[in-house]
Amino acid sequence: MFPGATASRDDAAYVVVGAPLDISTTFRPGTRFGPERIRRFARTFDDYDRRTDLHFSDCCVHDEGDIHPWDDAQEYVEWVAGTLRDVRFDDAVPLLLGGEHTVTYAGVDAVEPDVFVCLDAHLDLRSEYDGNEWSHATITRRVLDTLGAEEAIILGARTGSPEEWDRAEAEDVTVVAPEAVADFDFGDRLDGRSVYLSVDIDGADPAFAPGTGTPEPFGMAPREMRDVVRTVAPNADGFDVVEVNDRDDGQAASLGGKLLREFVFSHASAANEGGQDAENAE
Repeated sequence: MFPGATASRDDAAYVVVGAPLDISTTFRPGTRFGPERIRRFARTFDDYDRRTDLHFSDCCVHDEGDIHPWDDAQEYVEWVAGTLRDVRFDDAVPLLLGGEHTVTYAGVDAVEPDVFVCLDAHLDLRSEYDGNEWSHATITRRVLDTLGAEEAIILGARTGSPEEWDRAEAEDVTVVAPEAVADFDFGDRLDGRSVYLSVDIDGADPAFAPGTGTPEPFGMAPREMRDVVRTVAPNADGFDVVEVNDRDDGQAASLGGKLLREFVFSHASAANEGGQDAENAE
């Protein structure tokens, strides 16, 4: 269980679901261990968050556990999407733990967002990789072209094929280089729109999070990722952390767990403020 995720399923405002898929990793496998490691390395975090004055255990988070994967990626992510649709049907926010980035398809399919915001080292705009349309290297392309998101904002991307960079020139894609993330302003692009936020842990520089399948130097610092999560969370209807593996001493998992908590604290704080504003208006 994710630490502090003590709410019952019926009372949950947020539901953690593990999706330890690990079949298309192109360099270092191990994402099957991601959900368990994120939970384990989050155990050291204090329950209380000073910035929002909230306790994580009071935020009505429930941990549904892991959905055991099998070797058909399409069938598996469709099954996970069904689980996450149930979460949405109950007016809760899905918090998906990967697993390779392919599982993000399930989260986006369940939420049906207008805007896909992604922290990632890679563009993931390939139509296929080594003949595999369900590779983790195709997720953002599938979010746009198959699931129909209106817009993708990719923060921290620093590598991609010529085909991907060509696709990134389209009006429905915004790419923000790692060195520009700190100064990037979403403006009103998220206002009044459904948003899904995906954190590929390799968006961080591998000096901070070496435990990932395809580490790419010159990435973001954890504080830059934290600030994006804090900014986007109040507008988001779904969230995931993916591509954490077991090839480090817990740095990637610790960062992933901390970013999940930042999402919950920021989302819950904004929801509380919205409720108080509504009461004051009455």
